[in-house]
Amino acid sequence: MAGDSTDSDGAQGDETVVRRDRFSGGPAREFLSSLAGDERIFEADLAVDRAHVVMLAEQEIISDEEAGTILDALADVESAGHGALGGGEDVHEAIESAVIDHVGPDGGKMHTARSRNDEVAACIRYRLRADLLEAAETTLGLRETLIEAAAEHTDTLMPGYTHLQPAQPITVGHFLMSYASTISRDTARLLDAYDRTNESPLGGAAFAGTPFDIDRERTAALLGFDGVVANSMDASSARDFLAESTAALATHATTLSGLAEDIIIFANKGYVDLSDDYSSTSSIMPQKKNPDTLELTRAVAGDAIGELTGLLSTLKGLPRAYNRDLQRAHPHTFRAVDAVVEASAVAAGAVSTATWNESLLADEAGAGFSTATGIADLLAMAGLPFRTAHEVVALAAEEAEDAETSVSAALLDSATEEVLGESLFEYVDRSAVESALDPAQSVDSRDSQGGPAAAAVESSIAGARETLSADSEALADRRSALDDAETALQEAVDEYV
Repeated sequence: MAGDSTDSDGAQGDETVVRRDRFSGGPAREFLSSLAGDERIFEADLAVDRAHVVMLAEQEIISDEEAGTILDALADVESAGHGALGGGEDVHEAIESAVIDHVGPDGGKMHTARSRNDEVAACIRYRLRADLLEAAETTLGLRETLIEAAAEHTDTLMPGYTHLQPAQPITVGHFLMSYASTISRDTARLLDAYDRTNESPLGGAAFAGTPFDIDRERTAALLGFDGVVANSMDASSARDFLAESTAALATHATTLSGLAEDIIIFANKGYVDLSDDYSSTSSIMPQKKNPDTLELTRAVAGDAIGELTGLLSTLKGLPRAYNRDLQRAHPHTFRAVDAVVEASAVAAGAVSTATWNESLLADEAGAGFSTATGIADLLAMAGLPFRTAHEVVALAAEEAEDAETSVSAALLDSATEEVLGESLFEYVDRSAVESALDPAQSVDSRDSQGGPAAAAVESSIAGARETLSADSEALADRRSALDDAETALQEAVDEYV
């Protein structure tokens, strides 16, 4: 590319052309260009350029003076900003053109021993890793919100559902911790995606490496990458890190969608009241309070899944090595990360400011004979086969429904007589039955690991806080490593300017 650069006689307007005139224009020029959308990786490209130039000088591929001149020009380009760049197919070409405009043809030496293929791959990884850390941070914030809200509601009864039907009584704390647990895995997926993204493709060149005596490990270290993508063809063409990152984002968005849906339903039932800050009203019905922010949060899952589908469709069937299709791959991931980060933060705000209607939840906790499983468990503990106990309780539920009454100890006794030919109280005490029918007692009895009993939820909260702390430290360590690399790069640049 540098060898193809021309002086101003080959320019279009004031723009330096870094390719042969044959490929410098034409009716498809705008279609080919990604310059406008590349603003997101402008700073990344400058960092990659600086690290590469420092390495070239250290390896004596270019002189220290040439390196200093190029690095000075890059500083000027950075000060002017992305908007000051001339035309070009992309930000990489535009920056190189600007450097050549500043220092003359020797500015083209910046591109020695690399291709736009490995350069753009490095820039995308450099920028995306920061976005992934931001996404992971929002999951930490949401988890903390859920954990703290759960801690306030370890004894707050509520109905639990399967198939949207009353199933068993639980607590608000147990419900919230179910999402904190899921989002913990979302965090882990994002951090895993970060680790595989944080490998340097720089030095792979177009795809077949380079004859220059480069030091790929040095540029990787200067840019804060944990290592290099070893195979040069893989380095330049691989975009599986985009797929993994977008899948992790889409998975988290799906979790957010479920949380939003549950709270929307609970708000409809009056179980929870969202803050006005996370609601809106109707343009015509002044009494309305709509959970609009959570409806949009729910919709973001569709956006993220769509971006993942678009990305995978772009990558499907591409031959090795580089193909221009890849220019349209990474925008899917960047759009997904922007949408999901925003939605995650909104979900955290909605949960932290919501008010739970404890009295109504307690009244509804036993709806639909939700303690039925507890009665069946009680009979099974007394020695009956669980399926026989299930039959007894099911018959009692059916008879209660027909009589339009609630299930009582007496009704359960009658059903037991019908199924077994003997009294329920031959197996269990009446007081035990009455206790099992009570939603609060039912919850208290379910104290197995991860269950809804207050002690079990408190244990889950303690474990979740430990995991949250560990994940926060892991995030901080990764950020610290990037900060150290940024400092090291600046110190290396300062040796030449």
